[in-house]
Amino acid sequence: MTTNPAAAIVVGVDGSPQSLSAVDWAAREAAARGCRLRIVHAFLWPLMGVPLGPPVMGPPDAGLQQAADKLLSTAADRARQTAPNLDITTDMPVCAPAAALIDASRDAALVVVGQRGLGGFTGLLVGSVGVQTAAHAACPVIVVRGSHDDLRAPGPAAGQVVVGVDGSDSSDLAVEFAFAHAALHGLSVVAVHAYQWGIGSYYDHRYQWPARLLTEAVAGYRETYPDVPVQQKVVPGESADVLVAESASAALTVVGSRGRGGFTGLLLGSTSQHVLNHASGTVAIVRARATRGGTATRTGLGMSDAPEPSQAATWR
Repeated sequence: MTTNPAAAIVVGVDGSPQSLSAVDWAAREAAARGCRLRIVHAFLWPLMGVPLGPPVMGPPDAGLQQAADKLLSTAADRARQTAPNLDITTDMPVCAPAAALIDASRDAALVVVGQRGLGGFTGLLVGSVGVQTAAHAACPVIVVRGSHDDLRAPGPAAGQVVVGVDGSDSSDLAVEFAFAHAALHGLSVVAVHAYQWGIGSYYDHRYQWPARLLTEAVAGYRETYPDVPVQQKVVPGESADVLVAESASAALTVVGSRGRGGFTGLLLGSTSQHVLNHASGTVAIVRARATRGGTATRTGLGMSDAPEPSQAATWR
């Protein structure tokens, strides 16, 4: 993982417990990478033409502006408790939350959001801000699940980064991210490829193609990160279901924004969407970095002999 100290980790906050858990995660990651933490709270009220200051007969510390300022200061204090020496800035753009985070993503190393915030429908596993940000951000997006205590708890989730592999450029970026994250935090990588074969397939040795794809996908990263333990899993089944099952034992589940198959116009593929909504823990959605100049960059290794999309299940 190439760390750019000039690029901040951006975390969105709205005062919800989930957003404060995102602050905890983002602060630890910023400290590990040696970069800044930028805390963003979108402030919509000025667009609605409502009074922002304290009411005429109310206390001087009341009002929407004061509440927003306090929300940011509380989040910054929380981050300092997690990483006392962290360089922290706060920002209050006047726009919608997803728009604020997407704009901030163009200069960010990562964007971090909580699973759900204060708005939206309680039945949704991931709020609309998280989904929109994951679909449109110019950098990797982390959606944090669980409470502050859950994230620090010991157990099987402490040691594994699960990554979905299908041989596409998008999954290659996810593999690169997974190895770099594991190396930074002393974790292991579990690389997972799901496959399906039609009934009566001409190919009897069903395990060979998927195993070869997975081996080639991780080979270069094994060399780049020789100290990262790696486990390769080739699992029959639907890609989305397999990854959700594997996420139960993961500290982080990593997927590309889009893989093989699906509709090219979609910014977030069906497998990525399913994992984002149903994975047991924190999820990273990884895409090629886009800059403010409109160009995209990537650093992953390519696949030389990947099977055609019809030969294996896809991350869609």
